[in-house]
Amino acid sequence: MGKIKVKTPLVELDGDEMTRIIWKEIKDRFIYPYLDITLEYYDLGVEYRDKTDDQVTVDSANAIKKHGVGVKCATITPNADRVKEYNLKQEWKSPNGTIRAILDGTVFRKPIIIKNIPAAVNSWKKPIAIGRHAYGDIYRDVEILVDGPGKVELVYTDASGKEKQRLLVNDFKGAGVALAMHNLDESIKSFAKACFTYALSEKISIWFATKDTISKKYHARFRDIFDQMAKEQEAAMKAAGITYSYYLIDDAVAQIMKNEGGQLWAMMNYDGDVMSDMVASGFGSLGLMTSVLVSPDGKYEYEAAHGTVTRHYRKYQKGETTSTNSVASIFAWTGALAKRGELDGTPELVNFAVKLEEAIIETIEGGEMTKDLLSLSTAATKKELDTFQFMEAVQKRLDAKLK
Repeated sequence: MGKIKVKTPLVELDGDEMTRIIWKEIKDRFIYPYLDITLEYYDLGVEYRDKTDDQVTVDSANAIKKHGVGVKCATITPNADRVKEYNLKQEWKSPNGTIRAILDGTVFRKPIIIKNIPAAVNSWKKPIAIGRHAYGDIYRDVEILVDGPGKVELVYTDASGKEKQRLLVNDFKGAGVALAMHNLDESIKSFAKACFTYALSEKISIWFATKDTISKKYHARFRDIFDQMAKEQEAAMKAAGITYSYYLIDDAVAQIMKNEGGQLWAMMNYDGDVMSDMVASGFGSLGLMTSVLVSPDGKYEYEAAHGTVTRHYRKYQKGETTSTNSVASIFAWTGALAKRGELDGTPELVNFAVKLEEAIIETIEGGEMTKDLLSLSTAATKKELDTFQFMEAVQKRLDAKLK
C-alpha cells in the first residue's frame, strides 16, 4: 500500500518526559510509514519554552489558527521545584492555558470505550463528552477574610466613575469569609458556540446544566446565552439529528447516573472541573480519555488528557523497563488526522485514523495491554506489555487491517 497523502500541514506540538519518548515512537511506528505528511513542528518541551521565553507556545497556537488542526504532546507546567530541576528563568504559565486563550477555545474530554474495561456505572454504554467553560468563576475570584463585625458590599462603578449599583453581601456580626466572582458575555458566547460546533461535528446531543433557580443573574446569564445559541443552531441541529436540553446541575448529575451516555455535557467552570474527573474515573482510566480544544470558528487541537508520566520517565532515564499507557496519545494523533481528513476531503486519511483506533481497541480487548489496565480489564487472559511492546502489538494489527 502506498502512503496516504495529507493535503494540508498538521501542526505538531512536542512535549515533555515520558510522553515525549512515546510521542517519537508514535511518529516512527504509525505516522511516517503510512502517511505522506508535512508536520509543522513546535517544541513545547519546557526547556525550549524557557529558551524562547515561551514565544514558541504563542507561535504554535497561531499556527493552529492558520492551518486549522494541531496535535499536542503532554507538557510540564513548572512549579518552583521544576524551575530548579530544569534551571528555568521562571515558573512559565500552562501552555494549554496560553493556547486556549489565543484560540478562545473550549476543552472537550471523552472516554475511549473498551469492552473488557467496563464502566464503574453500569448504565454507561456510550462515551460522555465533557465541555468545561475554562474562564472565570471561582478560578478568578477575589476573596477576603473578615476579621470582625462589619459590612461586605458589592459595588459596580462604570467607566466614567459613576457608582451604578451597591449591594450588601452580608452584615457580619463576627469573623467570616467573602468572595466575588465574574464572567464575560463574550467568553460565555464563545463557550456556547464551541459546544455547538463540537456537538454538530460529533453528531451528539447537548446537555447544559447550571443552577439558575438559585443564581438568578449569574447562572441565569449562562442559560440565556445557551438558549439563544440553541435557537440560532436549531436548523443545523435538526439536520444533524441532535437536540439541546437544559438541566439544573443537580438534576443533570442524577440523570447522568441512569443514562446510557452518548451526549456532550456542557458545564460551568467548577462543575466541569469536578465532573470531568468523575466521568474519567467512572469509565475506567484517565489513560483512556481523549481531549480536544475547539475554537468557536472551528480550529482544533487534540491531545491526551493526562500528564507527562514523570514517574515512568525517571525509570526510563535509569534504563529500567516501563509499561506506560500510550492509548490517549495515539488517539490524539488519530483525532487530529481524522479531522484533517474531514476538512481536506480525504476519506482515505479518515479511514486510516479509524483503523488505527480499531487496532488499539482490539489489542486491549484481545488481552494485550499495559500494566495500568490489567487490574481494570475483565479479559479471560491478560498479558502485560511494556511501553514499546504494546505499540508493536498495535502496529501488527494495524498492518493486518491495511492489507
